[in-house]
Amino acid sequence: MLFSEPILLKTKIRLPVVKKNLIIRERLLDSLEQGMQGRMVTVCAPAGSGKSTLIAQWAQSARIQTSWVSLDERDNDIARFWRYVLNAYIETGPSSLADSLSAVGALVSGSTVNAIIDTLLNELAATQDPIALVLDDYHHIEKAEIHNSLSYYIEYLPSHHRIIIASRGEISFDAAKWLARGERTDIGMQQLHFTQEETHEFCRSAGIYLEQRHTRKLFEKTEGWVAGLQLASISLQAQQDMDRIIAGFDGSNEKVSSYLFQEVLDKLPPGVTDFLLQTSVFERMDAEVCNQAFKRSDSREMLEQLRILNLFVIPLDNHNGWFRYHSLFAEFLKNRLRSRSREQWLKYHHAAASQAFAARGMLDKAIDHAIAGESYKEAAERLEQYIPDALKQGELASLLERIQAVSEHIPIPASLLMYQAFAHLLLGQMHFSAETVEKLETMYEQPDTAAELEPLQGGMLFLQSNLLFYTGRYEQWDSFVGYRLQGVLPEDPIFYNFNYNMIEPLVRRTAFGLKGILSADTERIGQRFVSVLEQHGWGQSLINLYVVQALSEGYYEWNRQSDSLQLIRKIEQSDRARQTAGLFIPNRITLSRLYAANGQYQKAHEAIDEAVQMADQKGEYHWLYPLRASRAHLYVKEDNLAEAKAEISRLRLSDRIQPASNRWTEYTVYARVLTAQGKTTEALRQLEFIKSSIEQDPCFLVRTEISVVQSLAEYQRGNRGAAMQLLHEALVIGESNGYIRSFVDEGIQMKKLLQMYAEHRQREAVQNESPSVSLAYVQRLLECFPQQDNPSQPQPVLVEPLTEQETFILQLLGQGAPNKQIAAKLALKEGTVKVYLSRIYAKLGVSSRTQALAAARELDGLAE
Repeated sequence: MLFSEPILLKTKIRLPVVKKNLIIRERLLDSLEQGMQGRMVTVCAPAGSGKSTLIAQWAQSARIQTSWVSLDERDNDIARFWRYVLNAYIETGPSSLADSLSAVGALVSGSTVNAIIDTLLNELAATQDPIALVLDDYHHIEKAEIHNSLSYYIEYLPSHHRIIIASRGEISFDAAKWLARGERTDIGMQQLHFTQEETHEFCRSAGIYLEQRHTRKLFEKTEGWVAGLQLASISLQAQQDMDRIIAGFDGSNEKVSSYLFQEVLDKLPPGVTDFLLQTSVFERMDAEVCNQAFKRSDSREMLEQLRILNLFVIPLDNHNGWFRYHSLFAEFLKNRLRSRSREQWLKYHHAAASQAFAARGMLDKAIDHAIAGESYKEAAERLEQYIPDALKQGELASLLERIQAVSEHIPIPASLLMYQAFAHLLLGQMHFSAETVEKLETMYEQPDTAAELEPLQGGMLFLQSNLLFYTGRYEQWDSFVGYRLQGVLPEDPIFYNFNYNMIEPLVRRTAFGLKGILSADTERIGQRFVSVLEQHGWGQSLINLYVVQALSEGYYEWNRQSDSLQLIRKIEQSDRARQTAGLFIPNRITLSRLYAANGQYQKAHEAIDEAVQMADQKGEYHWLYPLRASRAHLYVKEDNLAEAKAEISRLRLSDRIQPASNRWTEYTVYARVLTAQGKTTEALRQLEFIKSSIEQDPCFLVRTEISVVQSLAEYQRGNRGAAMQLLHEALVIGESNGYIRSFVDEGIQMKKLLQMYAEHRQREAVQNESPSVSLAYVQRLLECFPQQDNPSQPQPVLVEPLTEQETFILQLLGQGAPNKQIAAKLALKEGTVKVYLSRIYAKLGVSSRTQALAAARELDGLAE
């Protein structure tokens, strides 16, 4: 069987078969082995230079396990690219790694790639045995998002793992930093070329015994080019006139290869030549697909004959089941077929290859061959069959590319247009989605095409609703729903049961949740949308449950706790929600926050435990990261710093590299833990990393949270001006969306900071802040904090500001820590702690620990 999953081509992730009689090129193998001391090796040289052969030869005897991905043009889809990388590790890695990654592989999509990469990196870090990942033919990759994701991956790659990249040209992302660090080894064209001695040995191993002058001339003509030598060996085996053959080596590698390929074909039986031209349309083939495509019964024998003749046919497994032609030979054969008969070229793609792959259930290959054979109507029909798999696999870029290729030649069906709009919507390409929906609307208004769209009204409703909703055209949405909803809502399970959240711990942070936008309009429309869906029997659809969860999160943010809890209970009673991690985990996190807001920390932990259990049972381990962060945040709120540190340490976070966008939750909690430890400088550096990574992301919830945590860190270290400015940034977003819990959940320190902000605004009467924040909003926030028993007293004034270290020591005093414990926590001697305490007493104008604590409670910026 070719696939373990419909999408996975196993031959792409298996180590190439190495011929037994190859020349062992010790100097190059040594270079590769030496390169394993660093992070990465690049092998860059033109086609036919022996890159893949060299790496495969090294891998056979290497002391490190090797995972392999053979890339092609179709891998310019970020989901497909990383799915193959993931499965390459599963294929060859230890069983423990395969077990942990197998469930993750099913979650790969364009929207989850960052989470999958981080999961892979964490699993590799936990793997004892080193693994080298080979990305062969990387020159096929052109998409910047793939280059960027791979650069991130290499930067984070655990120290005992390696990566080897083979390409016809220079790699297309900046790798200079690894070269400067001594972590990158480059093997180039000149190193790959055969020496004169290797040329002689190569010919001798092929059974060709040349005179010294012939060897020298052959080396000079080929310049050590491996493919040229291999071609020459084939021609020279059947020729006595060696001088004539060698003299034909004149010009570029392309000209030389064409010359020698022609020499080879001229001497083959016509039946073999016909088979070569027929099968040139395949990227990969086995006997079954060749027989089926060309009504043959001898394909197995023909492939074996080609292998024995050494005719640039490369086995892709150890059973001689699947093969491909060398890229140079394949291109030569294709050009030969096209020039001989365009009609045959199209026929072989359409009538042969496309139908053969369709019969094998390989729809993606069938579609590609139908397009290459200019059978666009058939390609469109197969695309409609392929849509569910494409959406499930998350390869939206590839899907759109195929639809575009068909639409350039024929009018595509309305159903395909609708899925095209849906794919654009999922990718956040609202403009293109809207353009496509307008085409559908035009078709609906025309009598001859209106009937075609009638069964698609469910999908149309969904697309138009979302476009109006995403763009804030709420009044139009009301009119649209009233106009469209007549009778029973047509069923369209692909739209209404699509899983819209694969990685975000809160639905409100997703594009589906409008990236944190909250308003009376979003509430009203959300409620009406739920009402419409439930009236038409779609109450248990994923889209309805996601809207309910988003409403619940919104109510919590607005401090409408009873409304939030009511919807939380509604979600948790749904069996569908309990089977969908993207729903259930945000639901439990919201419930945990509700409990914590009311001081019920044990119940808050139990809610997180439920979510962890679900993630474990379903094997969706990437959810454990935000859940552990949520638990660490609970410990911080409980002043249980030791447990918070232990929990956050399990996430293997780095404080030197900019975090991936999907890890905002973990890194923000990490910054909170650092702040609680008194390490505000480190916390602020980490927060700046996060902030720079979300500059292009309009998620208001995330931006607010980061600014809030930054303001508290600045406040703690006494930098009140910076704290006020950062708080202002958060309040601007907060007021426009009515946020409350984003501030109130921060506790007494945030209350003090808000009071200071209000006093500052009243005292300074600031006129130039734009946009401004109303004092009424600030007062409303202050009223939502729990009432404190002790009224505020006049604040003492520091003789001299406390340092960050002194501030932290004072916090530890407030927790009742004795000098010995403070010394152990800060890795200081007890005598040094006493010196610090003397300085603190002097700055506070007191003479004892008790007086210092009393003064500290009256000072802004210090923990009580």
